[in-house]
Amino acid sequence: MARIDLNNLAAFVVVARERSFTRAAAQLGLTQSSLSHTIRGLEAKLGMRLLTRTTRGVSPTEVGERLLANIGPYYEGINAELDALSEMSDKPAGTIRISAHDHASSTILWPRLSQLLPGYPGLKVEISISYGLIDIVAERFDAGVRHGDRVAKDMIAVRIGPDFRLVVVGAPAYFAGREKPVLPQDLTTHNCANLRLPTHGGLYAWEFEKDGQAVQVQVQGQMIFNSTPQMLTAALDGYGLAYVPEDLVQRDIAEGRLIQVLDDWCQPFPGYHLYYPSRRQSSPAFNLVVDTLRYRG
Repeated sequence: MARIDLNNLAAFVVVARERSFTRAAAQLGLTQSSLSHTIRGLEAKLGMRLLTRTTRGVSPTEVGERLLANIGPYYEGINAELDALSEMSDKPAGTIRISAHDHASSTILWPRLSQLLPGYPGLKVEISISYGLIDIVAERFDAGVRHGDRVAKDMIAVRIGPDFRLVVVGAPAYFAGREKPVLPQDLTTHNCANLRLPTHGGLYAWEFEKDGQAVQVQVQGQMIFNSTPQMLTAALDGYGLAYVPEDLVQRDIAEGRLIQVLDDWCQPFPGYHLYYPSRRQSSPAFNLVVDTLRYRG
């Protein structure tokens, strides 16, 4: 059998359902003569009459009824899928890859993106947790997240969060029989949970400031971690002191599970910023994510 043009089959379905060349032609955006010619050509290729024409309209023949019953559902399914794709094309779609600290991810990225994504089924966001100062261009990320004072000058930076503090905390059990540190230098006599930064392979020096005097202390301890949650767990278990974001421990402090020390030395850091190359060609999906994450406090 000769190959049948699917457009001709679709035209037949509309005519058979409308039982009118006039209505079918209007629906398909064709002239009646063109549509009639299409149906006659289809019948000729099949070698069978599909429609009975009368002065009052058209109706499917027995063969036409069978063909309509079998291909009609496929035609409806195709149209439904095309309509769905059309709706999606009106909304931003694609995958956006972001490299971020776990604190930024849990307190800023996820809370906001979780509200956005349900309304955009074609949009995907991949968040990769990293403490390193990675090259987002070389690693093929669309954007990264850093403190505002650590964004390279050749990048566009968009603030996504307020300033925040890192604070020193320890469990009551740890301080039992120990003097609390009064100065940052006193930390050298305490067991502290260290954080290893993968970019330089070294340990993070705890940063403090008071009355314009900046101090960095390389603390000592038996445990070295590579994420904030691990350090916090160690502090809660009474292992020693941890230097962690204040918002993560406010409840533990208020309920007595942790004790905060050196409060007057813990100054705010510039808040998290989303950064990306200035030469980046922004897509609607990327612009939507940036606008959703933008800090408006």
